[in-house]
Amino acid sequence: MRSFTGRKPPENHLKAGYISLLSESRAPKWMQLPREILVGHGTIREIGRVCRKLGLSGSAIVVVDDITKKVAGDLVCETLADEGYDFTVFVTDSVRTERIEEVKMLGEEVGASFVIGVGGGTVIDLAKISSFEMNKPFLSVPTAAAHDGIASPRASVKDGEQSVSMAAQSPLGIVADTQVIASAPSRLLAAGCGDIISNFTAVMDWRLAHRLRNAPYSAYAAALSEMTARMIIESSDTIKPNVEESVRLVVKALISSGVAMSIAGSSAPASGSEHKFSHALDRIAPKPALHGEQCGVGAIMMMHLHGGDWRVIRNALIDIGAPVDAAGLGIDPEYIIEALTIAHTINPERYTILGTGITRDAAERLASVTKVI
Repeated sequence: MRSFTGRKPPENHLKAGYISLLSESRAPKWMQLPREILVGHGTIREIGRVCRKLGLSGSAIVVVDDITKKVAGDLVCETLADEGYDFTVFVTDSVRTERIEEVKMLGEEVGASFVIGVGGGTVIDLAKISSFEMNKPFLSVPTAAAHDGIASPRASVKDGEQSVSMAAQSPLGIVADTQVIASAPSRLLAAGCGDIISNFTAVMDWRLAHRLRNAPYSAYAAALSEMTARMIIESSDTIKPNVEESVRLVVKALISSGVAMSIAGSSAPASGSEHKFSHALDRIAPKPALHGEQCGVGAIMMMHLHGGDWRVIRNALIDIGAPVDAAGLGIDPEYIIEALTIAHTINPERYTILGTGITRDAAERLASVTKVI
């Protein structure tokens, strides 16, 4: 997200959906929010008309991967052509610095006016960070509901073998076709639920950091983030794979979570100790699980550390069909323990319940008590 305090927003702030609020200090804070959100059956065929409604002109770069090009990318291009837009397709395999530079160079070469990401996390993040650096609007067309990156103002970029979270921009528009997303592997939807449910512990960490470290805090963003987690937990027994109504519910929650981050001006409403645990696993496990799966398991343990009812989280994940332990993640318990002991070193400037770290004995006890190992 771009946060502007005491200075003008960028030249394209009206197109990008910026709003200004005055904080208690009376200094303006600029927040970027989506302007058009379309969720439902067959909505992907509306992408061209959505672009027109948003006042976009010129040509587009459509970012896809080999799979999402066939699933939805070709249809997006067809609808753009029907509305008279020129476009260039960029097929990616990762979110790395060189890919970002390739998209930017392509944008200069074809004179692109906006960028559309059609796919999952890799595609959406590449389109998001590239468009941000190009200072061009970005539209999100998710083909899966695996995490809140479909609407958030942040992107994960590969730096060597590690992923680095970077400030980017919120999408100007989001077109989520429930038919397309429902056809994705059910594991992805369950991972999205895990990512949302983990908002509970993220907000608890955020409040703790506010009390102990005077970290900036937004009660409104926290309430919105908690609402999305509660919505998924209360509906956990009705969320079923490959069912469009389930997809609609999860997508709405993911979008709300992304909006909460935009309001907060940081990822704090949706990323705390459970995300630190997940990122630690990414670093050390030979074959990490999906991001949302790891965050869900992390939330079980972090809720225990906070003294909350971790069983509610565990039961909801079981209802949804998401992993709740090392076996479900397909990760050796040894890596769970090690990740818990080093998680505090991830994004160290963000204070969480992990503080300055926990001992190995404490990590073993925590994982055992919560039945993660």
